[in-house]
Formats: sequence, structure tokens, C-alpha cells
Amino acid sequence: MNDPANDPSSIADLGRAEQVRLLLDLFHRNLIHHALWFAEVRHQMGEEMALEAMDEVLGKGLDLQLKRLAKVLGVSLEDGLPEPLLEMPDETRRALIEAASANWLATDGLWFQAVEFRHGMNEAKRCNDSCWAHFSPFEAWSIKRFLKLPDRPGLQGLKTALNFRLYSSLNEQSMEDDTPHSFIFRMNRCRVQTARNRKGLADYPCKSGGLVEYTYFARAIDSRIRTECLACPPDPHPEEWVCAWRFSLPEPEGRS
Repeated sequence: MNDPANDPSSIADLGRAEQVRLLLDLFHRNLIHHALWFAEVRHQMGEEMALEAMDEVLGKGLDLQLKRLAKVLGVSLEDGLPEPLLEMPDETRRALIEAASANWLATDGLWFQAVEFRHGMNEAKRCNDSCWAHFSPFEAWSIKRFLKLPDRPGLQGLKTALNFRLYSSLNEQSMEDDTPHSFIFRMNRCRVQTARNRKGLADYPCKSGGLVEYTYFARAIDSRIRTECLACPPDPHPEEWVCAWRFSLPEPEGRS
């Protein structure tokens, strides 16, 4: 395709490999266009309106797209879901969930490096932290929608939601009740930090991003929940965990 004389003038001129590459590029364009619509509605009309529109688009759009793709591929749908995904072994389906989560983390890292290598660590961290300010509450909204959680599900709702984050398939985490009105969340093993440790590197200083990430996530699950960082790199921490966070609800009035 480097020879102008052989450049394709239509999709029909593409070879097999080029058609597959185009198909993957079309999927990517679809994702970006979806994200840009959300970002622009949020900018023009606010977060609440953007999420309401997103809910409507997901409900109608995903069903429409699955039906169209299933028809082309000759795949049956059961209650709107592709039968091959329903019929595959549980361990394979869970492996797909982990792979999808790992792809998200790898892409996140590639974005960070793309900025860091050109503009330095500070600019990359600034973009990273700002990204979390948008993504963390969106992920909370997405999980609440998936689990059909109420508007204010309390600390138990937050505990459940933390188990459905993208990170939950990749890292090892634990939770422990602290008081009747609080619990402590610990990231016992972080995939990013473990990879750095294997290379002999110090922990990535993720506290600034974590403060945004966990605070915004908890607040989006239940606006009453408060977040406190107990330790997060570059803070010192024990070998048993990398970062720890306390989530709490205000105690009822009249109680000490």
C-alpha cells in the first residue's frame, strides 16, 4: 500500500489483512465518537444530563449493535446476549473479564508514557490525575447502573462496588470494618507497583491520583461518604499492602 499506483480507491480494493485492520480501526472510531459525545454533552449540559443521555444511549445502542453484528456473524442472541459468550466455560469467561481489565490498565500506562516521554513526569501526572477526576465517578456510575444500586447505598454499597472495579480483577484487595460507621480498604497487591518492584524501581508516587480516584469514586457511590488516605506511595507502607483508605459515613446526630 506504499505504492501510489496500487493505493486502494475503495474498501473493495483492500486485501484480507487490510480489511481486518480497517474493521478494528472502525471499532476504535466508534469508541472514540461515543466518548466524545459524552464529553461534549457533559461540557455543554453538565454531568447529570450527560449520564442520563449515556444511560439511554447504552440501553438502545448496545442492543442495536449486538443485533447487527450477530446477524452478520451468524451468532444467536439469548436475552440480547451473544450465545457463544454464554455457553463458553466459566473460567474462559472470567479470563476474558480479566483480559479486558488488563487491556484497560495497559492502555492507561501507554497514555501516561506517551505524555511522560514527551513532556515529563509532572505533565503526565497532571493529566493522569485530571483523567481520574472524570473516570472515577463515571466508573462508579457504571457499576451502580450494572448492579442496580440505589442512590445512597451506604458503606455496604461501596464495599460491593469496589469489588466490581476494573482493578478488582487485576489486584489483590481487602476490606475491614473499622467502626460501625467506617471501614478500611487496602490494596494488598498492586499490579503496577509489583511490576516496578520486579525491575528494582521504587514505588510509583500515586497518592495525588489516588486522592482524586478514591474520593470521587466513593462520593459518586454515595455523596455522604468521606474518604481518608491512611497511606499511599510515596508514603511508607508495610509489605502487606501498598495503599490504604478509610471510608466513613457521618454518625447519626445525638451520638458521641
